[in-house]
Amino acid sequence: MQTVAGLFRSLRIRLAEKVGEREAKEMALIIFENLKGWSMTDILVKGDNEVSDFIAQKAHDIADRIILHNEPIQYIFGSAHFYGMTFEVNRATLIPRPETAQLVDMIVDDNSGKSDLTVLDIGTGSGCIAISLARNLKFADVSAIDISAEALQVARRNATALKANVNFIKQDIFTAIPSPDSLDIIVSNPPYIADSEAEAMDANVLEYEPHTALFVPDSDPLRFYSCIGEFAAVALKHGGKIYYEINPLYAEKLRNSMQNCGWRDIEIIRDMYGKNRFLTACK
Repeated sequence: MQTVAGLFRSLRIRLAEKVGEREAKEMALIIFENLKGWSMTDILVKGDNEVSDFIAQKAHDIADRIILHNEPIQYIFGSAHFYGMTFEVNRATLIPRPETAQLVDMIVDDNSGKSDLTVLDIGTGSGCIAISLARNLKFADVSAIDISAEALQVARRNATALKANVNFIKQDIFTAIPSPDSLDIIVSNPPYIADSEAEAMDANVLEYEPHTALFVPDSDPLRFYSCIGEFAAVALKHGGKIYYEINPLYAEKLRNSMQNCGWRDIEIIRDMYGKNRFLTACK
């Protein structure tokens, strides 16, 4: 029988060949968290303990799914960590990224002294942005829309589990009719990857995550931003603010487009990797 330390080490070695050492360690820890409920401290303290053959086999079966079939570990276990919370995810929703948590941070920091804000999250997916804002903005009235009924089912379950008050609505932004001067904040992480970029993307994203939430045609890469911008120009109150996650390749094109449409205080912000990942603007 293997020891705890031995199993953890063997998982890291196997996974590192696929995803690199840092991510392999994180994945091995996620496997232990889900199979045994153990933290890194538990693994260190119990390192010399033996692990049953059943648990060892189950752990390596999960590693096989990652290594051989490119399956995202978040979909294997049906959950992902985001903003200090655990969210249900499945193939109807994107897996929340650290960059998106930075977007939430920006909104929370900008509005920390305000209360009773009206907020709309467009293209909510798992609900991670809307729920995080509902839990971290003081007395905020948060709504969220998505075109996918399956994604909204997940988002509603997440809101219930995390005790967040969010109004989820099935709505296509391309047919949505804005209520004038009704919102303080609009946030969106819409599809923004051009079709031509797909060939350079990881197999685990291409084979498992929902393409409708990822890709836009090369001929119109800003189609969602143009539509959301028209909606926001009516729906936001005077001085209201829009927060976007964006494709760095089209950051300047989007800035110029919004300047031409009369938005002010437009700011492009870099993510933790130094890429132009966010854009904010005021009505």
